[in-house]
This record gives sequence, C-alpha cells and structure tokens, in this order.
Amino acid sequence: MSFLKQARSTFFVLLSLNAFSTRAADSVATDIIPVKTVVVTMYEEGEAMGDGAGELQLWLERGNFSTKLDFPLGEYDLYLSEDGVLVICVGGGIPNATASIMALGLDPRFDLSKSYWLIAGIAGGDPEDVSLGTAAWAKHIVDGDLIYQVDAREIPTSWPYGIIPLGATEPAEEPEDISTGWTLDTVSFDLNSALADWAYAQTKDIKLADSDAIKAFRSLYKTYPNAQKPPFVTQGDTLSASKYWHGKYLNQWANDWLKLYGGDSANFMTSNMEDSGTLTSLMRLARINKVDPNRVMVLRTVSNYTMAPADKATSWSITAPYPDGGFPAKDAAYIVGNKVVQTIVNNWGKYENTLPYDAN
Repeated sequence: MSFLKQARSTFFVLLSLNAFSTRAADSVATDIIPVKTVVVTMYEEGEAMGDGAGELQLWLERGNFSTKLDFPLGEYDLYLSEDGVLVICVGGGIPNATASIMALGLDPRFDLSKSYWLIAGIAGGDPEDVSLGTAAWAKHIVDGDLIYQVDAREIPTSWPYGIIPLGATEPAEEPEDISTGWTLDTVSFDLNSALADWAYAQTKDIKLADSDAIKAFRSLYKTYPNAQKPPFVTQGDTLSASKYWHGKYLNQWANDWLKLYGGDSANFMTSNMEDSGTLTSLMRLARINKVDPNRVMVLRTVSNYTMAPADKATSWSITAPYPDGGFPAKDAAYIVGNKVVQTIVNNWGKYENTLPYDAN
C-alpha cells in the first residue's frame, strides 16, 4: 500500500472513530440526570426497607423513590424519585461520609450543579438548649476530631478540659488564640445563613410527635428547662466528630469549641459523627463547580443527650438505650426535612436558578 493510500485509510478510520465517540458522548450527555435535591442520611439498620428503620428507610417507605441505582463506591445504593430527589446513605463516621459524598459528586450520571443538599439525621443534643425529638437547623459545622487531647487523668488543674487546638499550648479563649495553630480547612464550615433561616421559617410551626418514652427520659433532666420541653424546631449548630463523646466537661468543650471556630453567633446544640466529612467533600466539589455551596442545609434531630442528668453518672448516661430506639428523632428528621424538600420541588420553576429567599 502506498503512503498516500495508507494515510487516506488511517484518516477515514480516525474520522469514523471520532463520529462514534461523538455519538457516544451525546448519548451519555442525554442520560445525565439533573437532581433537584440530594437528601443525605447517615445510617440504616439492616436492609434499606422492610425492617427496623434507620434514617434512610423512612424516606424510602414514605416517598416515591421508584428507581434504585447501583453505587459501588458507596455503602448503600442510591434511590431516585420521579420528581428529581436523590437519597444517599453515606454510612456512619467522618471517613464514610467523606468518601461517599465525593464519590457521588464525581458520579457522571448526575448533574448536581443546581441541586439543593439536605443533610438530615439524628444526633446528640445539649440539654441546655434542646429536648429529645427536637430538630435544629445549623448555620455552623465544626469538627471536633482535629485536636490535641491530654489524658483525662493528667489534665492540668487550671484547664477546664483536656482538649486544645492543634498547635496551641493551652486552651483557647478567643478565636485569635487558634490563628497560629496548624492550618486546616476542614475544621469549620459556615453554611448559607439566609438559606438556613428560610428552611427554619418553612418548618418552625411543625408540631413534632411526642411519646411516653421520651417524656419519661427527659423528666430526668430536672435542672434543664429546655430538655424537659416537648420536641420543637429550632436553629442551632453542630459539632462533628467520629468519636462518640459524652459528659458535662466535654459538653462545655463543645460549646466553647463552636464559638472558637464558628464565631460568637455559633451555638452548640447537637453532636454528630459525619458532617465535617460531608462538608469537606462538598466544598472540594464546589471548587470544580460540581456543587453550589450556597445550597447546602444541615438538619440534626435529637435522639439522646450529650451529658447525664445531675443525679446520674456519665457512664450510665452514655450507655443508656435511646428512648423509643431514637425513633422520634428519625421521624422528626423526615417530617421537617421533607417539608423543605417538597417546597423546593414544588417551586422548582422559581428555585432552580434563584435561591428561595431571593425568589420569594
């Protein structure tokens, strides 16, 4: 074969391959699923449906999630509703949350660029602020794992607790005290406060279910007026740590830590085990425009308290079973969260390109 014929043959082969790849790319493009809202749950008990309910199951059994999608990089399959709501269960702990959300954000099957994100799950609650079954919309998420920690038996007598910022030499009292520590961008996350205010306004009057079991348990907290109230919807911030911590001194640390890293407006109300990992991934995905960070909401609902009542030992409190198995908190996460999800879906014509507080 002459050089000219060989060149011509190669040209037509490349042209054909290019045409094929273009058609394939167009096919993939038309199959990309635009998602209106991503609901992020954290854990499930057993199967996704049909047994004891974790956080995922209530969404699936109460909603119309007719499409199940394989998700080999996650802990559970994904579920999609006909109106564009995607539910993911990331698995407990910061590592699972980080990996699952990053995998979802890079999944070529979905367009998440205009998606609203609702992180909705159960948490511990500060009895100074909340009662069992209460739902709290957060504006600040602060990580509680990136720390120096001194053995509790060796804490200096002048320290209120044995935890100090990385790079510090003693407990921090002002935000300026942490500025010379290690530089980490995964400790504190500020959400869109206007969106949190909007979500709270949509849900603040929802009457949450009470039960005899949580009434009896909260009655133990006689010195905490807010802990004795029936469940309610409020606004309050959350501390994220894979370590399941407990006790009055650590509760004081959590309150101080939120203000150190979140600012004076931050108020610790709930403790969770995933959100700093979830937010780490979302903020990294925002760097490449996969996610809009202004569309992220965090809702945590109280299944247990973060410290013991005045007349009980911390060791009793941390191991006490959750009243009603934590169901009032799981139920509140769905009821309050779904109100916001449905409002977004039903007004997608306005909220697709304009944030709800501006559209209204």
